[in-house]
Amino acid sequence: MIGRQKLIGWILIVLSTGYIIYILRERMFPVGPALERKEWIYFIFSFVGIMLGTINVRMAAMREEKQKQNRLN
Repeated sequence: MIGRQKLIGWILIVLSTGYIIYILRERMFPVGPALERKEWIYFIFSFVGIMLGTINVRMAAMREEKQKQNRLN
């Protein structure tokens, strides 16, 4: 079973990546109204969300490895 920390990390990664793809496909490339300041802030925070999600997933993997090492010793 996937741990809570790893699950939250993957959710952050998927949602942030989805929002970045949405902004790029639907708002930046087609001709239309310019992006508002709020949308730029959300776009930047999406990259922060990807970083935090990656940190969560990697920390969960390190914790699992540490627990496995403790069981062996």
